[in-house]
Amino acid sequence: MSGNAMIRRFLKSDFFYDFTHAPIAVVSFVVIMVIVTCAIFAGFIAPTNPFDPSSLELMNGFTPPMQPNAFTGDVFLMGADDQGRDLFSAILYGLRISLFVGVMAVILAMVLGILLGLTAGYVGGWLDNLIMRFADIQMTFPSILIAMLIHGVARGILPPELRYEMSITVLIVAIGLSEWVPFARTVRGSTMVEKEKEYVAAAQLIGLNRWQIMVRHILPNVLSPVLVIATITFALAIIAEATLSFLGVGAPRTEPSLGTLIRIGQDFLFSGEWWILLFPALTLLALALAVNLFGDWLRDKLNPRLK
Repeated sequence: MSGNAMIRRFLKSDFFYDFTHAPIAVVSFVVIMVIVTCAIFAGFIAPTNPFDPSSLELMNGFTPPMQPNAFTGDVFLMGADDQGRDLFSAILYGLRISLFVGVMAVILAMVLGILLGLTAGYVGGWLDNLIMRFADIQMTFPSILIAMLIHGVARGILPPELRYEMSITVLIVAIGLSEWVPFARTVRGSTMVEKEKEYVAAAQLIGLNRWQIMVRHILPNVLSPVLVIATITFALAIIAEATLSFLGVGAPRTEPSLGTLIRIGQDFLFSGEWWILLFPALTLLALALAVNLFGDWLRDKLNPRLK
């Protein structure tokens, strides 16, 4: 099927019709696309590179939004922070880090959860009990505490000279390992249903091994709910990254994410520089809310039992 034919088929599908007639889904999707586009093209949109020390002017520090600086005369759309960085540019570049961490953490959690869920659901027995009991234990703790524990252990293992360079990688691993359980439990339940169907018995009769059956036949039939979980987990991963960065154990201060910018702004909130906290917080709120609303609509649409 050609690309144009696939596009026409999609535009005529019930999914696209329901999407265009769901105002909340449309608005949330547009907000997500605008934020993602701004992050991708931050180098072209941002007036300055806030992470380039040579572009900073300390005299611009604490410049309010849309007001000329008393010394330099520079005007900033969202004001400037304590180091004279253009806050609008810092938010655009910070979005890159937050979105990158969120996407990679979700991919890690999804791959790990699908692998463990398929194995537990298809193999069963003691291996199923072991994986699910471990998942039950992890679910008794808030995911942010699990992420902080993993982050602390990883940074303790790494040599001191690599801790700064590997901070983003450690952050991704910590969040990913704290969010795999929903994927595993969902895939396990779907796998236990699928493995009793006739196409699995036919695959066994023709001599396919266990991994071929799981990957080639069962996996494509259990991915529908995984997409919904991935959407919601993406919002949770962004919030987790912001929380860890706010607590000072996430992205480094020299390459701040939204959470780091919020932590920096919180230090100056009560001294009158409200914009340093407000605009990064509003950006994070808009992104997390839009992803959650779109994920809720996607869940309702793809799960026929909710109709």
